[in-house]
Amino acid sequence: MATRKKGAARSRASGTPPASSSSKAAAVSKPLVRIVGVGASAGGIEAFTELLEALPDDPGLAFVLVQHQQRAHISLLSEVLARATSMPVAQVDSPVHVEPNHVYVAPPDGQLVIENGRLRTVMRPEGAWSPIDGFFQSLAADQRSLAIAVVLSGMQSDGTSGAQAIKAEGGITFAQDESARFHGMPESVVSSGVIDFVLSPSEISGELVRIREEWKHEDAAEILPQSELAKVFTILQKQFDVDFTHYKPTTIERRIRRRMLIHKTQSIAAYLRILRADPREVDHLYGELLIHVTGFFRDPEVFEALKLQFAPEMVRHRDVTSPLRVWVPGCATGEEVYSVAITVLETAAEAGINCPMQVFGTDISESAIERARAGIYPAEIEANVSPERLERFFASTNGSYQVNKTVRDCCIFARQNVTRDPPFSRLDLISCRNVMIYLGGVLQQKVMGIFHYALRPGGFLLLGSAETIGSNGELFASADRHHRIYQKKDGAPTQRVSFEAPVIREPQAQTRNRMDNDTSAPSMLFREADRVLLGRYAPAGVLINDNLEILQFRGRTSSFLEPAPGAATFNLLKMLREGLLAEVRSAVLESRKSGGPARRDGATFLKDGETATANIEVLPFVAAGNERHFVISFEEVAGSEEGKGKRRKGAAAGKEPRQLVRLRRELSATREYLQSVIEEQEAMSEEFHSANEVIQSSNEELQSINEELETAKEELQSTNEELTTLNEELENRNAELGVANNDLVNLLSSVEIPIVMVDSHHKIRRFNASAQRMFNLISGDTGRPINDLKSKLMVANLEQLISEVIETLEMREVKVQGAGDGEHLLRIRPYKTLDNKIQGAVLALVEGSGE
Repeated sequence: MATRKKGAARSRASGTPPASSSSKAAAVSKPLVRIVGVGASAGGIEAFTELLEALPDDPGLAFVLVQHQQRAHISLLSEVLARATSMPVAQVDSPVHVEPNHVYVAPPDGQLVIENGRLRTVMRPEGAWSPIDGFFQSLAADQRSLAIAVVLSGMQSDGTSGAQAIKAEGGITFAQDESARFHGMPESVVSSGVIDFVLSPSEISGELVRIREEWKHEDAAEILPQSELAKVFTILQKQFDVDFTHYKPTTIERRIRRRMLIHKTQSIAAYLRILRADPREVDHLYGELLIHVTGFFRDPEVFEALKLQFAPEMVRHRDVTSPLRVWVPGCATGEEVYSVAITVLETAAEAGINCPMQVFGTDISESAIERARAGIYPAEIEANVSPERLERFFASTNGSYQVNKTVRDCCIFARQNVTRDPPFSRLDLISCRNVMIYLGGVLQQKVMGIFHYALRPGGFLLLGSAETIGSNGELFASADRHHRIYQKKDGAPTQRVSFEAPVIREPQAQTRNRMDNDTSAPSMLFREADRVLLGRYAPAGVLINDNLEILQFRGRTSSFLEPAPGAATFNLLKMLREGLLAEVRSAVLESRKSGGPARRDGATFLKDGETATANIEVLPFVAAGNERHFVISFEEVAGSEEGKGKRRKGAAAGKEPRQLVRLRRELSATREYLQSVIEEQEAMSEEFHSANEVIQSSNEELQSINEELETAKEELQSTNEELTTLNEELENRNAELGVANNDLVNLLSSVEIPIVMVDSHHKIRRFNASAQRMFNLISGDTGRPINDLKSKLMVANLEQLISEVIETLEMREVKVQGAGDGEHLLRIRPYKTLDNKIQGAVLALVEGSGE
């Protein structure tokens, strides 16, 4: 009689439990209850049932089940699930405090949310609705790192953004594997990259129990040692050039413990071994440390204040030469950037102002920046973006939305570390929301100085709801305290900001570097001696790259190089003195082609209005990264006394041959240079031709794919129409079955003859009120074998009689004796279906003995 026991548990769980001292305290402080949010759609009932059946009677967790249901639908989900578990199962129809070892089911006509450990239902929004995302997001905000999300079978992508919010807070996320009947929801959330475990429902149950046991140890664990954390930071900095030393220690430790929990290790030393052995785990940890919750028009009242109060001031008196400049550091996947851009564009359009704009979005995650540049987002943004904005600023494509080109052209995305890299300047607005909360005090102070430096006088700073300017009141004034909008103070002292890249050092390397930096060490003495000798005896020269850009000047090069008029440049060919261009260019071309040194002797050039002679040598080498460089040295040749005398006498016979030789040499160098240019042009033309053929081939393939997609689209439309027709037929049949069922119930209720229907296994299927009295039946006896009943009638061999009727298809009549009622006639007929199949028997009791 386990069914009755579970039913009793269900009845006790329904409704709101009586208030107690603990429940009253829960309204003030969050109870330490680990809550598992489970979301599903089509095929979800089977997955729900499998998950609950695999759980122990007291898993120590609370489960909240959210499923897509029709608004007018009468949900029987709690009754169905109660058969799969001994835990109390209740639909949340009124506010209730969450308790461990309980199962809560979302109602079909409302959005379930949780606040301070208390479940309640809010009004269901009109139009597109994502109940799983809505609950997961409220669960993330309420339970933070204690939250767990499980996404089971279902279509579409509901649950993806909610799982992202839970992952961002340091919670645990699960998705159903290929065992799901419908893969839309699990595949969507797995492709987002925020899922920790992909398992079957029964395996998810086992993992949840393990995690609960691990959490018991974690609750009693001590803070991670700083020395061990420093080793983790060193590994991350080596791979990604980001130093997490001064980030919020609680956030960092929570994310590290989360990865330790996933890898089933309780020791930071063991987790360090995993990091050193598996670079992929370093990627996972780095990605989790960078997760930030983002979305379009997050905190709508902030954007409303920005649009009504501050954006009009920023767009006023603008012209094409003075674009409005906005910076969004820590932009993640770009929703905040596009939200600010849309807000400013709307403000400018309403004011009738053509305001040019540049919105810079930066983040240290390269993958997030790539997604932001694409500007493609799932259909769930309909919950945060109004239909008017969707129509005006977005284009629908393949079930997603892409920000249109007008907005994307205003937005510039780049990878940047706000705590180290140089910022943008002359900014009108900086929107840095929910980034400072991840930084420690040292970095917060530094970032505030960077923001003050980057803003123009009177520029605005927008922070998150949990952030303030702290002790930087001398730099910023409050413009809107409620919405955390501040303004740069006029006349405030400009902050000095350092952008030097940090040096990564292991403990052994630190010892070596201290020795190298010690001026008393012998190595320092040797290097200083080398520097003096090279400066005295080495020829003047330059270091250039393969594009002939000067990277370093070596020695005094002013005799051979001079700044060119116009825009500043370090191009070697533009800085050479007159007469050296042809010689140097031909020598570099020769060295580039041969791969060896090249030399030019006796090159004449003009130096301070006089003719001078120099020898030129080009030495090629390959640096790290297989990039080619050249060192060009110049050695000036002093003229002989005899030559000087001849020049003083102005002997024309000596001048003409030398000038002629120089001109011929320059002409030859020019010819070589032109020939190399022609060869490069021909090679480039061949490459362009080859690339054009590849592009044409790709275009044909894309055209073919497009035709296939069009065909598939037509097939899907046809299938959808068939499914719609089939759904209408099913609805009609359901209505007809409802009418037939009502007729049957009324018929059985109206007939005074006791009637009992049994199936082929002699289990009771249905009976009327008269049979309930005569056979001593109760409502819970449905499904029980008829021989297990203690009836008022004395019937011998009843089971054998029913079996004979089912096998022979012949009616049987037998006289039976009632308890004080005299004799009755029991008729047993076969139970036939519409397609003439025998599936049991019908027992009817007739008053009197009959004939």
